[in-house]
Amino acid sequence: MVYPDRAAAGRVLGAALEHLRTSRPLVLGLPRGGVPVAAAVSAAIGGELDVLLVRKVGLPWQPELAMGALGEGGVLVLNRDVIDRAGVSQEAFAEAERAERAELARRQAVLRDGDPVPMTRRTVVIVDDGMATGATVVAACRVARAQEPDRLVVAMPVSSPEAVRRVDRECDELVCAWAPEDLGGVGMAYDDFHQLTDDEVVALLR
Repeated sequence: MVYPDRAAAGRVLGAALEHLRTSRPLVLGLPRGGVPVAAAVSAAIGGELDVLLVRKVGLPWQPELAMGALGEGGVLVLNRDVIDRAGVSQEAFAEAERAERAELARRQAVLRDGDPVPMTRRTVVIVDDGMATGATVVAACRVARAQEPDRLVVAMPVSSPEAVRRVDRECDELVCAWAPEDLGGVGMAYDDFHQLTDDEVVALLR
């Protein structure tokens, strides 16, 4: 299964999430790549669309592999297996964390037009374009949980089986359309996996 692009992946997820339509869900895309997926999900099942700001803390020499993740409100999730296997020092992690916190603040300024949509007593659906380690989505779940939604759903077009197991413990429902045993990277699931710009994300949100 390979998706033409992120919007197509969102339409597949939207069909799988039809049971949430009556709850008028709040659909949260993880920028940048999760936002076009979330926009297509929201178009399919209704409700509101917003972003949930989180940042992967990647290995210095392999940025796509998460050794942790940051979220709004000071949330920090460590991917201890990756840190230990790679032998990352405390100083190296702290330096990478500082850089990602700065980028998180920048994205807040660029992508947030006013306050976030409140999650309290809502059905909240967290959407990304895929999960490799799951660290970023775990951080997103913890940010959302702190606002006490009625129900927390994670929806993914593609994921590694390991990430599915990790994230399933953090949410009330996990919908994953495809979890291949040999996921080399999320990009392998898409024909078009271009790096989105801030302008593209803002246009989708507005």
